[in-house]
Amino acid sequence: MRRFPNPRLTGLGAGLFASAAMLVVGFLDWLILDGSPTAYGLLFLPVSALTALWVRAADLVTAPIGVPIAFAVGIVPIAGGTGGFGGQAMAVFTALAVHAGWLYGGTLVAGVITCVRKVRDMGRRQRAAAAAASAARVARRSAQ
Repeated sequence: MRRFPNPRLTGLGAGLFASAAMLVVGFLDWLILDGSPTAYGLLFLPVSALTALWVRAADLVTAPIGVPIAFAVGIVPIAGGTGGFGGQAMAVFTALAVHAGWLYGGTLVAGVITCVRKVRDMGRRQRAAAAAASAARVARRSAQ
């Protein structure tokens, strides 16, 4: 894990990353696999994980919010709608309903990763505060 890049994206940056990545995945899926929903869903899971891993600690809550939006953005190319805007919108809504399992799975992946990161960050802060309080007590005792 030490060899992977360690970018820290803002909440907006994480959402844009996930949306751009899923749009590229959607177009590649449409071009190469003729819009395979299984391939799209399988590729959504690592994008969700990377988004949750790369978001800043201060913006952890945005990762589980941004990845479903990215799923919806990326599904547009593979939805297969015809007949103008109404037909395309109906195809996107249908694809979101039919492939909700992938959507929930990716959101769950992002949610679990961000929860684990938040708990680890809270523990790190608590240990730092305890160490500072202990150092202050030692300093007070030695000053007396």
